[in-house]
Amino acid sequence: MLSRSERLRVLWNRTIDEAILVGVDSIFIVSIVSAFIGAVTCVQIAYNMSNPLIPKSTIGFMVREMTILELAPTITCIVLAGKVGSSIAGGLGTMRITEQVSALEVMGINATSYLVLPRILAALITFPMLVIMAMVLSILGGYLAGTLTGVMGAQDFIEGIRTDFIPYNIVFALIKAVVFAFLISAISAFKGFSTTGGALEVGAASTGAVTNSIIAILIADFVLAAVLL
Repeated sequence: MLSRSERLRVLWNRTIDEAILVGVDSIFIVSIVSAFIGAVTCVQIAYNMSNPLIPKSTIGFMVREMTILELAPTITCIVLAGKVGSSIAGGLGTMRITEQVSALEVMGINATSYLVLPRILAALITFPMLVIMAMVLSILGGYLAGTLTGVMGAQDFIEGIRTDFIPYNIVFALIKAVVFAFLISAISAFKGFSTTGGALEVGAASTGAVTNSIIAILIADFVLAAVLL
């Protein structure tokens, strides 16, 4: 993929095209999932905190910590593994079985660099942006759920999300997003690029790409937490 890459201008244009497919087209599903995860987290934490001695601001603090450290990067990337991973594997698998990849190689184009590298770069660029958006929307969803349902006041929630904030947690979440982006795009591209057979094998490659990507995300999540925290 890196030994004989395309010209920089071609690679840039291909990366932008893939970034639109990977990132922009995933904004809606990421927004819905992250907002409702934050809302549900806030309501469930409030339900379990029946002790009157614990301040209500603790709910906002726990929503912030759970969102930044785990829910936003991990759940978002698991959702993207299903959407983006299956799309990458299915697209490359279809190109492989219809001999479009062979046609590129006959024309002297490095098919791996032309097809795979832009997808990986697009994922590395867009996934951290989507994770940042997921953090904001998840905390906002928790704020709206807490205030609209009456389980806590707006001032208590804001006080909670400001309490003992550690900026490194944001860096940690973005590191996770970059690692997960590489795992999803690389595994999915490998599954799709190595597809042989017909349409049935393309479906199997897409399923295998999603399954393997999710397993890799969970393993990497544990390793990164053990090493970096």
